[in-house]
Amino acid sequence: MKRVHGIDIVRGLVMVVMALDHIRDLMHAPSLSNNPTDLATTSPAIFFTRFITHFCAPTFVFLAGTSAFLSLQKSGNVSANRSFLIKRGLWLIFLEFTVVGFGIWFDIGFHTILFQVIAALGFGFIFLGLLLKFSSGTIGIVGIALLIIQTILPLLPVADGSIKTIFSFLFFSNFVPLGEGRALIYAYPILSWTAILFMGYGVGSWFTKSNYQSRLLATGSICVTTFFVLRLLNIGDLAPWSMQKDLIFTVMSFLNVTKYPPTLQFCLLTLGVMFILLWLAGKSRNGLTEILETFGKVPMFYYLIHWYAIHGTLILLLLIQGFSFGQMHFEAMRFGRPLDEFSGVNLGWIYVIWFSIVTILYFPCRSYSRYKSQNKSWWLRYL
Repeated sequence: MKRVHGIDIVRGLVMVVMALDHIRDLMHAPSLSNNPTDLATTSPAIFFTRFITHFCAPTFVFLAGTSAFLSLQKSGNVSANRSFLIKRGLWLIFLEFTVVGFGIWFDIGFHTILFQVIAALGFGFIFLGLLLKFSSGTIGIVGIALLIIQTILPLLPVADGSIKTIFSFLFFSNFVPLGEGRALIYAYPILSWTAILFMGYGVGSWFTKSNYQSRLLATGSICVTTFFVLRLLNIGDLAPWSMQKDLIFTVMSFLNVTKYPPTLQFCLLTLGVMFILLWLAGKSRNGLTEILETFGKVPMFYYLIHWYAIHGTLILLLLIQGFSFGQMHFEAMRFGRPLDEFSGVNLGWIYVIWFSIVTILYFPCRSYSRYKSQNKSWWLRYL
């Protein structure tokens, strides 16, 4: 069936905003030592620069599930579809720990293994392939059930042991030292993000019906309203909000929901806004939406090259600031930034660099999108 323009537009939007967060991570002067959502040290500008990027990963994963449903409708062969999803999942896991991992760290020794969105998406596709014989609605319900299980797990009195370790691995983020200067940063728990993928697959059938626009608006409104109610009551998140020193910091506390792992409140807010954006994207098309749609049609291609563009820009920035290659350190969470030396730029420059990189990346993405639309080679389905 035909592509849904709104899906590509919204996916393109979050891909563009995602780059802002990664540029801030690598290049913002205080990013190596300060948490942008720590209300004790952050500023409103830094907090909201981070906050708006919270919408990226859940939208990306959710729409991957929706797109998988729509794509698989072209073939009624369940066995072939299952094989494709499993192979694609394995391919994504491989990319995460090779191409993506090197792009993030520029460490040829791969001392830091970062398990994040691409690997989580890969495992999600594998699980989706294994459950493909079930209806999309059933798979969507499984996704909701997984989110509920994750929400109630911290409330259960589970003793330390193998069961707690297994549940912790499946649903919660962790840092695992591997010895000899190596570590695993387990940022995106497998089942937490599989839940979002399953929910996206579950609503895929909506887009085959004529009234899907009204469903999007209604669902988004319900999700956002439910978020505000639960947040006011401090139900469904690991970080309760509280009154702060002034109104803006109180608002920041209220919005400071937990992403690692994605909690019920986090999902209600981010996915609720996503539904509303999908509704808006389906109502109008203009020059801006066409640009966003270009990025949204080639999300994996964009994701892979954007890391190298950002990290390459950081290296150039460090050279301009007078550092030599010998002063650059590429161990965990340094990205090449020198030790005990001021490096990076202020937040204003982060936005300038973001706009510049995204503008440059538009052109290879447009070329690849055109090539992909004109060629049906099998390998294009994997990139």
